[in-house]
Amino acid sequence: MKSNGKPKDKDLLGAHAALKRAARRALETARRTGTPCYVMRHGKLVDIAHAGRIPRRTVSR
Repeated sequence: MKSNGKPKDKDLLGAHAALKRAARRALETARRTGTPCYVMRHGKLVDIAHAGRIPRRTVSR
């Protein structure tokens, strides 16, 4: 990575945003179809599709 925090590889520039879009779409699909959507949270598997809304993390400045 460069010192500014962005990757040098052009293929990786949009990877983080793409992963976030894919995760959001997977959660929407799980909620719409009534299927589970599991994530690791604090070392435990949690079904976020049925756990309600996910609180957004805030960036501390």
